[in-house]
Amino acid sequence: MFTAPIRSDVVQFVHTNINKNSRQAYAVSVGAGYQTSAESWGTGRAVARIPRVPGGGTHRAGQAAFGNMCRGAGMFAPNKVWRRWHRRVNLNQKRMAVCAALAASALPSLVMARGHSIDNVPEVPLVVANDAFSGMEKTKTAVALLKAVNAYDDVERSHDSKNIRAGTGKRRNRRFTSRVGPLVVYDESGPLTRAFRNLPGVELCQVSRLNLLRLAPGGHLGRFIIWTEGAFKQLDTVYGTQQVASSVKKGYKLPRAKMTNSDLTAIINSDEIQSVLRPKQTSQEFRARKKNPLNNFGFMVKLNPYAIPARRAEILRSRPGTKRAASEKEVEIAKAQAKKGQAAKRRRSAFYTQLKAPVK
Repeated sequence: MFTAPIRSDVVQFVHTNINKNSRQAYAVSVGAGYQTSAESWGTGRAVARIPRVPGGGTHRAGQAAFGNMCRGAGMFAPNKVWRRWHRRVNLNQKRMAVCAALAASALPSLVMARGHSIDNVPEVPLVVANDAFSGMEKTKTAVALLKAVNAYDDVERSHDSKNIRAGTGKRRNRRFTSRVGPLVVYDESGPLTRAFRNLPGVELCQVSRLNLLRLAPGGHLGRFIIWTEGAFKQLDTVYGTQQVASSVKKGYKLPRAKMTNSDLTAIINSDEIQSVLRPKQTSQEFRARKKNPLNNFGFMVKLNPYAIPARRAEILRSRPGTKRAASEKEVEIAKAQAKKGQAAKRRRSAFYTQLKAPVK
């Protein structure tokens, strides 16, 4: 069970949808905002044609009614009791979420990251012999057991975290909030439930009816679980293994992880992988930097060698008192420079072609 893949995304999705199944329907009263005999005054009275409350002598008379923009009128799209309150979740997804929550409860780092106080706990998962729970009927006996296994620190943490709720719920019979404590998983019902029920934050669950809302409260992995020996031994029977199917859930086997070894760095650097890889390429591909010839005159000269005499002629024309045209000699010089630049460009392209060619 504790080798199952830890899928926090599946746990959050299943928890969100299962948590909706305990909601109670609420809605706005059907007649709210419409319990008046309002009628429109029509046109010609310099007021809007919205229905208005009849009568006189009070502020209420003449007020607009029925419209959702009006004071004391009906609301737009009111809640209905036939809203889809509950959600159906696939059975395999629920089982996978439970397996992921149980696997996460066996990692001390995740349990501590969730906030539980397990610094003095001898081991995680914490399994207690059945003899320690036999004949347990009083709360003081349960407290003595938790102190003996150094798990009572988490109960005290839950007790100290009791605070008044910040929102409106403090007026709706949920005045206080507190952090959850350890979860006790047992294999058979009995006086055990009566012994632990008064401890703050402590919850109980039977191994054959594991609940994701208890295993991952709030959709967060890493609940601190205290197992009885009998419940711990029944896990493989209830959920099966990766080779043997469950005897309780027909044909169900534990999900397999995508990677048996999660150390990806060690896999890549292993001799088996490195021996079949291609050698590292040392030559770097030449990538010419893109430049704007309109802003970079040197790059413009590479593209158009005639740009230099053209610029020179433009400068000469811009000087005061010079309005002569380019002489035949200047034109010949410009053409020769253009041919020279084109030849240099061909030589550069041939060089880059040889540079990019693969090495034999």
